[in-house]
Amino acid sequence: MKFNIQDTFNKELPADPITINSRRQVERACFSYVTPKHTARPSLVHVSPEMAEELGLSEEDIRSEEFLKVFTGNTVLDGTAPYAMCYGGHQFGNWAGQLGDGRAINLMEVEHNGKHWALQLKGAGETPYSRTADGLAVLRSSIREYLCSEAMYHLGVPTTRALSLALSGDQVLRDVLYNGNPAYEKGAIVCRVAPSFLRFGNYQIFAAREDTATMGTLVDYTIKHFFPELGAPSKASYVQFFQAVADATLEMLVHWQRVGFVHGVMNTDNLSILGLTIDYGPYGWLEGYDHGWTPNTTDRQHKRYRYGNQPNIGLWNLYQLANAIFPLIGEAEPLEAVLEGFKTKFEQKYRDMMKSKIGLYKADDLDPHLLDDLEENLQLTETDMTLFFRNLANFKKQVTDSGAFMEVVGEAFYVPDEVSGEVLEKWKVWFATYQSRLGQEELSDTERKQKMNSVNPKYVLRNYMAQLAIDAADKGDYALIDELFVLLKKPYDEQPEQEKWFAKRPDWARNKVGCSMLSCSS
Repeated sequence: MKFNIQDTFNKELPADPITINSRRQVERACFSYVTPKHTARPSLVHVSPEMAEELGLSEEDIRSEEFLKVFTGNTVLDGTAPYAMCYGGHQFGNWAGQLGDGRAINLMEVEHNGKHWALQLKGAGETPYSRTADGLAVLRSSIREYLCSEAMYHLGVPTTRALSLALSGDQVLRDVLYNGNPAYEKGAIVCRVAPSFLRFGNYQIFAAREDTATMGTLVDYTIKHFFPELGAPSKASYVQFFQAVADATLEMLVHWQRVGFVHGVMNTDNLSILGLTIDYGPYGWLEGYDHGWTPNTTDRQHKRYRYGNQPNIGLWNLYQLANAIFPLIGEAEPLEAVLEGFKTKFEQKYRDMMKSKIGLYKADDLDPHLLDDLEENLQLTETDMTLFFRNLANFKKQVTDSGAFMEVVGEAFYVPDEVSGEVLEKWKVWFATYQSRLGQEELSDTERKQKMNSVNPKYVLRNYMAQLAIDAADKGDYALIDELFVLLKKPYDEQPEQEKWFAKRPDWARNKVGCSMLSCSS
C-alpha cells in the first residue's frame, strides 16, 4: 500500500513544541503531534470502494493487514507525523475558548490524480484537546457519519467523505442522552477524507488570543493551498478570501435546505472554511416539513439550530469569522459588504432552488407568494418533505379535478384525514395557482418531471434507516450498512427493488432514541 504523501499543514505551520499528550492550552501553534491509540482487536466493517479509488488504493490494498492497521490507528506510516488541530469556537452562541481535535487525529495528506486529500481518523484516541473526554467514538455514531457523509456526496451536497469504518475491539462508555445512565458500547473508528478539515474556529482561536501573527500565517497558508487564484497575501486578497468562504458557505446551506438536512450543531468549530458539511453528530433529515425542527436534544429548548434557522446561523458564524480576520484587514466596510451580500444572494439562490423543486424556471413576480404559501401549507399538517416533492413531479398541467392533487401527493401526509376543511381548501387554492403557473412553462410534463427528479431525491438517510443499520451491526450483521450504502449512491434514481425505503417514517420510530432524538454523543 503506497500513498503519494504530500503533507503541508504539519510542514508549513507552527507546531506545538510540547510533545507529551496531555490536556492543556496550546499557544501560538496550529496543531499538536499525536500518536493514535493502539486498539485491542481491530476489524473492518466497511470500506468505500469509490473513495479508495480516489486515493489510489487497490482492492488488494483494502484487504491487506496494513490497511486495517493504518486506518484503525495501530500503525503509523513511515514518513508521516499524525497531529490534532488547535481551534476554538462559539458553541450555541457562546465563546467556548480552546476546543480542537478532541477525538480526531489527522494521519497525512496525499495526492492522487491531481486531487489533494487529508486523511483523518475519528475516534482514535485522546489528544491535548480532548478536555475531559476519552477521544474515542462508538459504532453507533460512526455508522451515522460513515453513511451520511457518502450519502450527502451523492446528493450533490458539499461534504467531507469517508473511506472506512472499523471496530476497535474496545468497549467505550457513553451516556447517550446525558441522563445519568452511561453504558458500554462497541468502539469504532471512521477514516474521514477532505481537501482540508480547517474550520472557522481555527482562525477564531488566534483572534481570541490576540495572536495576529499566527492567524496571518494560517490565512496565508489557506489561500496558498485552497484559494490560489486570490494571489499573494494582501488586504485585498484577505477580503476576497472572506468572500470565497461566504459564497461556499451559502452554496452548502442552500443544498442543506434543498434536501431537508439539519446539521443539529452549527457551532463555529463545525463550519468548514471550504464550505463542506463537516462533523456529522446529532444531524437529522426532515420527515415532517417543519421549519422549527431540530434533531439535537441539547438544543431542544431554544432550537437555535432548527431547520429554518440554518441560513441565519450560517450568517452569524460568518460574522464571527469576519471579526476574527478583521485585524489582518483593519477595515470593517469590505467585510460588512460581504455579509450584506450574503443576505441578498441567499434570498435569491434559495428562491431559485425552491422554484426548481416545483418545476418552475421562468420568472414571474408572483412566484415568491406561491413559494411562501407552499411552505405555509406544508406545515398545516405533518407532511413528509421527501415524498411530497418527489411525488409532486407527477402532477399534470392539464388536470381538471381540483382534488386530484391528493392522488399525487396524498402519500406524503402522515394523517391524511387532517387534509380537510380549511386545510383542504388552502391546498386546493395552492394547486390551482400552481397549475396555472405551470401553464407558463414550455417544458412538457415528462421533461419537467425529469428536471424535478434531479433536484428532489427519492432516497435520503432517514434517522430510522440509520438506526436499523446500527441495531443490526450491534449484533454483528453489517448487511444493512452495505444495502444503505449502495442505495444512497443513487438517491435520485427510481431503484424499484428498494421501494420500501421510499416511505414515511414508521410510527415505531416517531419517538425512538436514535430515530427522532439525538444528542451530541450521537
